[in-house]
Amino acid sequence: MAAHVPVPKTSRTRSAPLLDEHLPVDHRLNQVYRVGAGLMGLVLLVFGILGLIDEIGFFDTHGDTVAGLNTNGALSVLSICIGVLLFVGMVVGGNFASTLNMVLGIAFILSGFINLALIDTTFNPLAFEIQNVLFSFVVGVLLMFFGMYGRVSSTLPHDNPYWKARHPGSAAAQEQPAAPAEAGPGPAEGKDAGDAENAEDKDKGRQGAGEPGQGG
Repeated sequence: MAAHVPVPKTSRTRSAPLLDEHLPVDHRLNQVYRVGAGLMGLVLLVFGILGLIDEIGFFDTHGDTVAGLNTNGALSVLSICIGVLLFVGMVVGGNFASTLNMVLGIAFILSGFINLALIDTTFNPLAFEIQNVLFSFVVGVLLMFFGMYGRVSSTLPHDNPYWKARHPGSAAAQEQPAAPAEAGPGPAEGKDAGDAENAEDKDKGRQGAGEPGQGG
């Protein structure tokens, strides 16, 4: 009876890779991500602080106007928290700032659609009005632009670090230096070599002609 040899099974469970661990940090793009996060964070922080200074009710559905936008205590605190988070992204920079900008941009656009449906209803905890919805859309689009810049496109240049990370084989082939071509003998070198061979043949012919006379 043949012995059954157990075959070890390879573990299929692999640790899930981090979202950005395969993406490099490019310093030129890093400045765009940081500026975008810092600029949007500053706008939201100022808006939130101005709302708290007015001492508006936390869940006041009517709210009050600050810088042309309707707000209440809850929206002011939420704006400050998001502004601080964007400042953290500005300090960290790199792929973290890029991803944070994209995620918050999508969240702002979704918030605009959700609160658009809640306008003029009894349940409007953030006291949104139509100007707040438009502001949410604008901030969301700007954050997505700053987050996707130089990262999400079908026509990224081949020197882009994200293109290199997604096409390692092609990037390595492009960066590999071409083998130098072997230089053949120049005209002067070829002529010298031919003259040397002709002189050697003449010497051999003279030596062959002199050998019979020496033997006699």
